[in-house]
Amino acid sequence: MYIVGLEGTAHTLGIGILDEKGTILANLMKTYKPKEGIHPREAANHHAKEFVPTLEEAISKAGIVRSDIGLVAFSQGPGLGPCLRTVATAARALALSLNVPLVGVNHCIAHIEVGRLTTDCDDPVLLYASGGNTQIIAFTRGKYRVFGETLDIGIGNMLDKFGRENGIPFPAGPVIEKKAKKSNSLIDLPYSVKGMDVSFSGILTAALNSKAPMNDLCFSLQETTFAMLTEVTERALAHTGKKEVLLGGGVVRNKRLREMVEVMTEERGAKAYAPPGPLCVDNGAMIGWTGFVMHKAGSETPVEKSGVIQNYRTDEVDITWRK
Repeated sequence: MYIVGLEGTAHTLGIGILDEKGTILANLMKTYKPKEGIHPREAANHHAKEFVPTLEEAISKAGIVRSDIGLVAFSQGPGLGPCLRTVATAARALALSLNVPLVGVNHCIAHIEVGRLTTDCDDPVLLYASGGNTQIIAFTRGKYRVFGETLDIGIGNMLDKFGRENGIPFPAGPVIEKKAKKSNSLIDLPYSVKGMDVSFSGILTAALNSKAPMNDLCFSLQETTFAMLTEVTERALAHTGKKEVLLGGGVVRNKRLREMVEVMTEERGAKAYAPPGPLCVDNGAMIGWTGFVMHKAGSETPVEKSGVIQNYRTDEVDITWRK
């Protein structure tokens, strides 16, 4: 049996095809690239336009035919409503046309499961840092619990807002990383850790109001916010007693963030893991694999219950496939 995973929570349409062993046969991503921030309706229109040709391309690359598909999984949330609805509609249509089961997947949990599939980690604390999400997640008592999260905006969103106001194209993260490497001058910016939670709106305002050189600002933004994330991740390790940290989300492709987390875990006698770069960002393969392990454990999403959940909390899902 082959599994199709459909991702559409934000600006990326992802279609992945895997087999039951977790071998990724195709993992295509078509990204809506706005000049400024994401416009949800425009992104949804992009996904609708690209869906059929991308699906055909994925099937061809995987070397299968449609009738080989035995399961369709889709990102049910959290995410932008128009984008989620567009891809969910496509998922229903595909599953019904093939007469195969449909499984709705929590996007955040998919980042964990693809990490468990493609690295040597088994029971990690996840540092999930992306455009729309920033959470510290770990498995305990039958669910993936959120031990800390942003109180306002995701770290990727913060970097993009800073970039937009300074003429840096979307996505701003990679450009900010390059500029940060040209400085080692740390500017005093708000360090906002509140218990296990973090806040980025204050540091964004301070950075936008600063008259410091751009390279120094980029360096200081990274050093301050990444230290915040590393601190709360270390606290989660201490609280849970776990020995593994998994990195997930587009922002964790940043080498400086990885370096900070690796130093922290090494000092604690723990270990840091990260999937290959294309599996850190939003992609269909992670949705497909998570849908498969869910279905193998008995989960299926009836069409009448397959509505999207924009604010789909990580800890709402019963993790039936883990002990």
